[in-house]
Amino acid sequence: MRKLIYVCIILSCVGSVTAQRKTFFSKSEFGLNIGQMYYIGDLNQFKPFYQSNWSGGLMYRYNLQPRLTFRLNYLYGKVEAYDKESSNALFVNRNLEFRSIIHEVAAGVEFHYVPFTFGKGNKNAGTAYLMAQIGGFHMDPKAMYNGELVSLQPMSTEGQGTSIGTRNPYKLYQICMPLGMGVKLAIGNKLTVNFDLAIRKTFTDYLDDVGSLTYANAKVIDKEVSDDASALSNRSLDGSKYGLRGNPTTKDWYVFTGMTIAIRLGKEKICFY
Repeated sequence: MRKLIYVCIILSCVGSVTAQRKTFFSKSEFGLNIGQMYYIGDLNQFKPFYQSNWSGGLMYRYNLQPRLTFRLNYLYGKVEAYDKESSNALFVNRNLEFRSIIHEVAAGVEFHYVPFTFGKGNKNAGTAYLMAQIGGFHMDPKAMYNGELVSLQPMSTEGQGTSIGTRNPYKLYQICMPLGMGVKLAIGNKLTVNFDLAIRKTFTDYLDDVGSLTYANAKVIDKEVSDDASALSNRSLDGSKYGLRGNPTTKDWYVFTGMTIAIRLGKEKICFY
């Protein structure tokens, strides 16, 4: 009987001095995301999910603590808009269009509404969160012209870089700030699923190749760039040189909303003290 008591005491002591130590890999997750991307700007000012396209990418997440997570992601998508589909007669007459592939890399943090931890049956295995990131993206706005997709940036459609231009050609690499919210759920000790919506603030008005209030002088563009560039600079149905082209006081945005499934890269180590 005395030996049995000693064994119980030893086991209870061992249980009290064991712990799980978190490692770099136990705090890390790698995942895939899929969802929809759309654009807001001069060719789509009000319609959520207008001309949205399937998008996807990769995500790495490092859980700094239960309320704070570092997040790095790559996103691939497409945005587009067409004046011919507008309900506004002025925009239909303007007759502009664009489409652009987006490659984005961004990093930032998730702020959890409640502490988040892995574990089956854990009451903290789900949370809502806010997301704030900074990153960069590549764009290349194009339009269909004479049966072919034409890159618009080299065309200087608003006179950029010509004798009448007040601006240099815009850059195809730009900065963005993804800002959004979502919900996250741990499935056991290995998987997480999250759904989020994040709007991308950009610092360019040329995601759609439209930024100037009025049309540039088509004759100068014809002479200094090309006749194709001149035709693309003003595609209005009535041929007016004095119509409104865009809104120079606002910047363009794009939005991604979707689901991410991530797998934890490791598990805690058991330590004895």
